[in-house]
Amino acid sequence: MSALSEAAESVTISTVGDGPVVVAFLHGLMGRGKNFTRFAKDLSAQCTSLLVDLPNHGTSGWTDEFSYEDMADTVAEALRAKAGDRKIMLVGHSMGGKVAMLIALRHPELIERLMVVDISPGRSWEGGGEFPHLLGSLRELDLANVENRGDADAKLAEAIPKDSVRLFLLQNLRYSDGAWGWQPNLELLCQSLEEIGGFPVTNQSFDGPVLWVAGSESDYVSEAQLPLMSQLFPRVELRTVQGAGHWVHSEKPEEFEQLLHELID
Repeated sequence: MSALSEAAESVTISTVGDGPVVVAFLHGLMGRGKNFTRFAKDLSAQCTSLLVDLPNHGTSGWTDEFSYEDMADTVAEALRAKAGDRKIMLVGHSMGGKVAMLIALRHPELIERLMVVDISPGRSWEGGGEFPHLLGSLRELDLANVENRGDADAKLAEAIPKDSVRLFLLQNLRYSDGAWGWQPNLELLCQSLEEIGGFPVTNQSFDGPVLWVAGSESDYVSEAQLPLMSQLFPRVELRTVQGAGHWVHSEKPEEFEQLLHELID
């Protein structure tokens, strides 16, 4: 077995529905495939939805270093094994959007259409944005003295006061073998924030339809980035969801659901 095939086998993909159209969802940093379960269930009559735990997240395998190119190739191989000869409607949010873009650019034969949610093919932040604080707060939590999930939530409340952010991050806390621990590869992700915030330089392009979704209250996407996006994806269409921040699918689920139907119909 090749190293790529072995890596692909370590990627966890949950399947929802059994329709003829294959849709794959790629989550953002510290997310997991199950974040898109609601939408997969809504599409179950017409779609087979593949909910991917990206490498170093959820129950997927860990890697020794962070590389968008390696992640894209690994996930593409895992998706190919699931989809067979059917092309995929690929949806990616934030970090998962960067992986989705690279899969389309590096493996265009696999992808029918692409939806990139609130991320651009460039630098997303300087110095890691808010993530050094968020991930650092998780690292500093004394898990040996955590009694339960509610206790962890209370101990993180001062450092991370926003309830929705704590809830999102705490989905990654697991109790196993008599101890609490973080399911993602937290150390690697903390060390790799500069790489996660960037995007590889490429002269490739993808000629399929691309729906580029932005939250009106987010600064991850701007029209100034449209020339580069158009160079990589000539058939790109920018759509802005009013009132949404970075977490478009959780903040405006109805609008996001409508965009999904546009993608697959």
